[in-house]
Amino acid sequence: MLVPFGRTLGLMAALVALSAFRPVETPYFQQQVSAGTLPPVEQRLPETPSVARMNRPWQSVGKPGGDLTTIMARVRDTRVIYVYSYARLVALTPDLVIEPDILEKVEVEDEKVFTLRLRKGHRWSDGHPFTAEDFRYWWEDMASNDKRYPVGPPVELAVDGEFPAVTIIDETTVRYAWTKPNPFFLPMLAGAKPVEIYAPAHYLKQFHPRYTDAATLKARVEEAKQKSWQQLHNRKDDLTEFNNPDLPTLQPWVPTTQMPSERFVFVRNPYYHRVDREGRQLPYIDRFIMTVADAKIIPAKVGAGESDLQARYLRFDNYTFLKDGAKRNGLEVRLWKTGIGSQIAFFPNLNVNDPVWRALNRDVRYRRALSLAIDREEINQSIYYGLGAPSNNTVLPETPLWKPDYQSRFAKFDLKQANRLLDEAGLNKRDGNGTRLLPDGRPLELVIETAGDSTEETDVIQLIAQNWRKVGIQVFSRPSQLEVFRNRIFAGETVMAVSRGLDNAVPTAAMSPGELVPLNQINYQWPKWGQYYQTKGKDGEPVDMAEAKALLDSFDIWKAAVGMEKEKAAWHAILANHAEHVWTIGTVAAVPQPVVVRSTLKNVPPDGLYNYDPGAHFGLYRPDCFWFAEK
Repeated sequence: MLVPFGRTLGLMAALVALSAFRPVETPYFQQQVSAGTLPPVEQRLPETPSVARMNRPWQSVGKPGGDLTTIMARVRDTRVIYVYSYARLVALTPDLVIEPDILEKVEVEDEKVFTLRLRKGHRWSDGHPFTAEDFRYWWEDMASNDKRYPVGPPVELAVDGEFPAVTIIDETTVRYAWTKPNPFFLPMLAGAKPVEIYAPAHYLKQFHPRYTDAATLKARVEEAKQKSWQQLHNRKDDLTEFNNPDLPTLQPWVPTTQMPSERFVFVRNPYYHRVDREGRQLPYIDRFIMTVADAKIIPAKVGAGESDLQARYLRFDNYTFLKDGAKRNGLEVRLWKTGIGSQIAFFPNLNVNDPVWRALNRDVRYRRALSLAIDREEINQSIYYGLGAPSNNTVLPETPLWKPDYQSRFAKFDLKQANRLLDEAGLNKRDGNGTRLLPDGRPLELVIETAGDSTEETDVIQLIAQNWRKVGIQVFSRPSQLEVFRNRIFAGETVMAVSRGLDNAVPTAAMSPGELVPLNQINYQWPKWGQYYQTKGKDGEPVDMAEAKALLDSFDIWKAAVGMEKEKAAWHAILANHAEHVWTIGTVAAVPQPVVVRSTLKNVPPDGLYNYDPGAHFGLYRPDCFWFAEK
């Protein structure tokens, strides 16, 4: 859902709040302010800071201080802290409504022209002004520079191949204009990991030949042991990786630890743009600390009390163990809703290289039969203690786009109908073991490929294999590392893959249905169609099934739609298409996510939505407002 832009959202609250009192200095910075090495808080905030509402029953005005520790499995997980921090130009509320955040105001004309208005006096974490120059630099000197972006600006900014006209109006106003509606723009900016359309120009110019003399730049490239200025710039400029402590940021916490390390410390941003309603600058928490451990032992470490806030690397089957140790270690274990379409889903590869398997995967009778031969209730009871919901891989009841039929069509356990459909699909011959034969005489031995060694996936595959054997299909699984797993799918070597389902199963009509359309190779059911779309026909294969082309047609209708009803109609056409054609095979949805919270950590909701996009995991609930009460 999009809020009605064109008026100032949050500005009045900020003016009222700041007219009643002077902003309160943060104890963490008091010594620096007293020493004169940091300006006082009233000089660090924008003229109109964003005021945190904190109007939910579980929220309260807090007090600053403390360290929050979480555990991750890889050094690269520093980027997860960027996701959790969730300061965006525009951001989603817990009700999935988009509103200005870093920006003070956004004005939209016919979904084609977007005027972004910055907060006057807003500064980067190093104190340098955040202005329209940072947008100009990113667009002209990075995105439009073929040395830095060899294939052109990020495709997320294109509408039917057209990139925006970017106009710098004044120091705090930037305009993006397309000749066609761009319904993707604001939701993209509010994403868990958006294309950040700005960059700290004052910092990055030292690595750019337009602003630095050749000899100096060459010396910097050599000192950093890089091959070129663009490689050096690329290494320094990514705001979303959160791995360069020298790169200024607008997020609530600033990275301070150089890689590699096993412990990363992020400290509060002295120039952060948000305050609570009593004038305290956010975030409340002084330091966000990330420790690195083997993924296999993270649940044990969390259960032992070594994390203050944890959901990542915890699975539902850890819940009982975590509950056992929670009370003695000062923890609470909560179960949040998940926002994915299916906890585990199966992806028949419609672009597999083997022509016999390709023809079979494309036969809707075969896909429907596989779905009908899954006892989802058995999976739900055996693995998820009945707390999930047997379902196709589709949207959840939490979205107004949900219909019961989307969840249940061809998803009721029915071996008789499955057998009949397999016979109709030409698989009516069997060998001496009762295994059906492919049209070329090979036994129907289905290899399901997985990424890693998830016991949850293995358990689900074993349960399904028992029933698929009853309809004459032998099942084998093949695990591999994630990169190998994906490359095999993209190359057409994989017949069927297993992974999590639809990433965003709680959309509003204004959000893009692109995940359900053959636009991206990361959709394992049609990787080569996605490659074709992404590369504008240079790689992959064009969509050659009428039923899948209908998805593209509905997507085009959604893109051109003006108004919620037209957007909803396009969404329903796509969801109905998926239910009818079973492009992917879901199992169980709405499996709760264990969320472990230190008992003294406040403003973390007791019930929440744990989802990457939309949601940014904890980001939807603004971790800058989390705070520690006294033990």
